Amino acid sequence: MEPAIPRYAVVTGAAGGIGQAIVREFTQAGYSVIATDIAEQPAGLRCSLYLQVDLARTVSDEAYAQDVFYQIKAHLGPQGLTTLINNAAIQILGSADSLTRDDWHKTLDVNLLAPFLWTQGLLPELERSRGSVVNISSIHARLTKKNFVAYATSKAALSGMTRSMAVDLGPRVRINAIEPAAIATDMLIAGFDDKSMLFRELEACHPLNRIGSTQEVASCALAMVQGMGEFLHGACISLDGGIGVRLFDPI
Repeated sequence: MEPAIPRYAVVTGAAGGIGQAIVREFTQAGYSVIATDIAEQPAGLRCSLYLQVDLARTVSDEAYAQDVFYQIKAHLGPQGLTTLINNAAIQILGSADSLTRDDWHKTLDVNLLAPFLWTQGLLPELERSRGSVVNISSIHARLTKKNFVAYATSKAALSGMTRSMAVDLGPRVRINAIEPAAIATDMLIAGFDDKSMLFRELEACHPLNRIGSTQEVASCALAMVQGMGEFLHGACISLDGGIGVRLFDPI
């Protein structure tokens, strides 16, 4: 029996709650995971290779980006890259009259331009394996609230880019997105310290009466890559516990 062909996954934003869950999920599924983040490797996070990378700098500094891509490509086998998970994001809150040019540049560099340029930079390796890309977008691509102008705009553009790139790339590489609602990351939970009633209200807003888990995002990403079939292309999947279809009219 011939040995199984190794599968490789690149995950950006790997040090965050969702990122770590994705790394674990793909590692457990037998992938060699190349994890990247601007932060140091979290204790206990197992992966094939961890690269401490400034994602925003890969947008502004082409030589730096090419060096990062070279390190990734040097680690891949001859069959190429199986999947790229563009997970990293920043969330700068501010109103329409307070957001600065710097706020916009930082948000769009990390949340929109980096996913495009990383997909472009690794495209030959993705094509070699007939691989796929998963962009972690957000419910804010469709529904938002006050002070999320920059973040919501970047995620709406990311979902739109996912659909457009599916048309542009055709059968060469599949590309899809996940649009999660509230997910129980450590950062979100910490924001509700001493605010248990507000947290229960947040849960109750979702028809499932709870928020999502990082594991559910990771499982969805893996399913999009290998479990839903090759006909899934250009899709933006809502992972929101039903909140995206709920009408909040006054009674």
